Amino acid sequence: MSIIKNFPFEWLVGLRYTRAGKRGGRNSFISFISLISMAGIGLGTAALIVVLSVMNGFEKEVTNRMLSVLAHVEVFDLRGAMPDWEQRTREALANPQVRGVAPFVETEGMLIREDVLRPSMVRGVLPEAEKNVSEVGQHMRAGSLDTLTPGRFNIVLGAELARALKVELGQTVTLARAQGPGAAGAMQPRVRSLTVSGIFEVGHNQFDSALALMNISDAEQLAGLAAPSGLRLRLADMQRAPEVARQLKQSMPGDLFVRDWTGANATWFAAVKSQKNMMFIILTMIIAVAAFNLVATLVMTVTDKQADIAILRTLGATPASIMKIFMIQGGLTGVLGTGFGIALGSVLALNVHIIVPFIEGLFGMHFLSKDIYLISSVPSDLRLSDVVNIGVIAVLLAFVATIYPSWRGARVKPAQALRYE
Repeated sequence: MSIIKNFPFEWLVGLRYTRAGKRGGRNSFISFISLISMAGIGLGTAALIVVLSVMNGFEKEVTNRMLSVLAHVEVFDLRGAMPDWEQRTREALANPQVRGVAPFVETEGMLIREDVLRPSMVRGVLPEAEKNVSEVGQHMRAGSLDTLTPGRFNIVLGAELARALKVELGQTVTLARAQGPGAAGAMQPRVRSLTVSGIFEVGHNQFDSALALMNISDAEQLAGLAAPSGLRLRLADMQRAPEVARQLKQSMPGDLFVRDWTGANATWFAAVKSQKNMMFIILTMIIAVAAFNLVATLVMTVTDKQADIAILRTLGATPASIMKIFMIQGGLTGVLGTGFGIALGSVLALNVHIIVPFIEGLFGMHFLSKDIYLISSVPSDLRLSDVVNIGVIAVLLAFVATIYPSWRGARVKPAQALRYE
């Protein structure tokens, strides 16, 4: 308390007004409105923290699942095939960021099982090299990538794709590919029977429902290629993929096309970023509405405290001091509300994995459809930068809201205020 007593008198009066010293009557009502404003700022801040944390978690989770299948960097030969892929592998590994390289072939086709047809992306891989660039082998529900031996025409399917085709290990599916125009000018399909030797599930519906893996030599034969289409690269730091892609383009001679994972999924990442920005703006407006409730609270306080203001003015307080009193009162309300919101939002964001299943079980509902949102559980990634930015914005809005009422209080004329006292 001795420390508080040493504060300038503006702080002492501002703190007293924040507590609304008298009980009952108008002071009590003003205190209640101030508490509502504080709660509104806190709830808006907490909502923004939780929503951004969930969106960050969604982006992180989907990105990690995508990159368990996708390569960080892909190198294509613009001639359509890369016969010197082993030499290209050595050139790529010369870059210190490159940790793994694997050749691949990709082709599109229609997988058929009885009367069920499913379009799919068929990727030809070298099982021993594929382990260096993707984590598919770690997500096998049945079988193994090692069953993809040359000449056997085995195939490994995503779990959702296998479920749609109603196939299990050892059963066969038919792959149909467009071969080219026939004698009558129509596209002629190339059909091949394949044996299911494995089923994987990476947790990303896009791949679980549409990706199939074959041995690279079998895929080359089906695609009519004499060599792999290109190379898939794994990096030590995936965030440096654009930089490494530019370096490889310069260091690897020949007519090559180099693409990193951010470019391959640019539309998806742009959409997520746009959604995050829009949610930030919308929820910041909620905080702004709560912060500007302080205007009404402070105007009511100024009206109620006109006699006090007049007495302070006659004792020598300047208009700037009066203005500071009410800015301190409103600012403290904003700071306390923001602090409450940050604490509440952080607790909720860190426990989303507990809270959401509880709500789902309580109301018998499911927030995320796996088919639509790619993941079935609500993730969360609380970031310090988001918390700091949100806190700063909330406090600034609260201080801005105090300017007009404080200015109005500074303009109170002592003689008029004391006329009827």
